[in-house]
Amino acid sequence: MFIIAGLGNPTKEYEKTRHNVGFDVIDKIAEKYGIDVTEKKHRAYCGKGMIAGQKVMLIKPQTYMNLSGESIRSAVEYYKIEPWDELIVIYDDISLDVGQLRIRKKGSAGGHNGVKNIIAQLQTQVFPRIKIGVGEKPKGYDLAAYVLGRFSKTERERMEEGYERAVSAVEKIVSGDIDGAMNEFNKKAMGKES
Repeated sequence: MFIIAGLGNPTKEYEKTRHNVGFDVIDKIAEKYGIDVTEKKHRAYCGKGMIAGQKVMLIKPQTYMNLSGESIRSAVEYYKIEPWDELIVIYDDISLDVGQLRIRKKGSAGGHNGVKNIIAQLQTQVFPRIKIGVGEKPKGYDLAAYVLGRFSKTERERMEEGYERAVSAVEKIVSGDIDGAMNEFNKKAMGKES
């Protein structure tokens, strides 16, 4: 079974912000596969379903971003899954262009507090992740204000494409082809090699 966790902050005020792209991708997956993500457990909204013949649990931690690991650890321990093989974490990345994906099998938090907490809680950096670019913070902007801001209309269109590609990447990873997903999606959104 796979646990697919999208990171974000609960409550209406954070909806559709840069920091909530993980939640947005979970919503897209849920919509495509008819998975109801409203059950409350593991301090998250959860929903079970099937993707590519595999059982999956979609989760949207409700702990606020910086404590995401507490919710994810609870689910990982409950379902006795191996993070390196059966966990996918989806989150925003300010070092990537808007809508661009970067898939990794492992790695540091790269300054992302939600991921930092997951690594601390799971005691490992080895778990697949799909990072979705939200664009670089403009000079002079406060980082928190930037990631909690919303996308422009043009950016939103590019994000929608990014979300579709993220759903496809999840499908590929769940079907056992993370290397294929990395080869296909770790390119610039406009088709240029990164």
